[in-house]
Amino acid sequence: MLPHLLSSLAGRVSLTPRRGLVVGLALAPAVLAAVLIGALVYAAPARGATGPPPPPPAGGNAQVAGGNAPAGAAAAGTSLPPPSGLLVDVSGAVAHPGVYRVAAGERASVAIADAGGLTSAADPTRLPNMAARLKDGQQVNVPFRSTSTRSSVSGTTRVAPVSLNTATAEQLATVPGFTPDLVAAVIQYRTEYGGFAATRELVDVLEMSEADFQVARRYVTI
Repeated sequence: MLPHLLSSLAGRVSLTPRRGLVVGLALAPAVLAAVLIGALVYAAPARGATGPPPPPPAGGNAQVAGGNAPAGAAAAGTSLPPPSGLLVDVSGAVAHPGVYRVAAGERASVAIADAGGLTSAADPTRLPNMAARLKDGQQVNVPFRSTSTRSSVSGTTRVAPVSLNTATAEQLATVPGFTPDLVAAVIQYRTEYGGFAATRELVDVLEMSEADFQVARRYVTI
């Protein structure tokens, strides 16, 4: 385009050498500007051409709105481990019947103690196995005494507490939670050591279960 423009100008203007020099100097800035414009026009497409944006990397994790953690990780973070231990239903002649959570491997006596221990209405001859290991979902039931027996125990005509130091074997056998083996152990302890200093020694010395002691202590004295 530029050579054609110069040829057209040369054909229209008849210049002498001197005038041609003057005209040439006058046209030099215009020619230089035209050259620069042409260079810019040809260079513009090369600089402005851009390819499509690169695709996102495959396998990227989705992000949670408002955060930087992947959505899957956020969802996983909300889950909580299930609680440990066993659920056991304690019913019958206990202070607070209900469902209790105990550690795995615990025995029935622990569940009964958690329920407040045996009440005076419990039948000592039909107690569950206190040493049995518990299972999840198990029911531990403490049988009640018969109606006539409960009336005599809870009524106003209840007999006075039995003395651990002076009661006979027959009297000790009437105490709730006293098995024949425990009655024999009480008498032997009195013979060898002269008697008891506290009812708590039934647990600390003779290894009576805590659940049985919570009931028996209401019916014994020193």
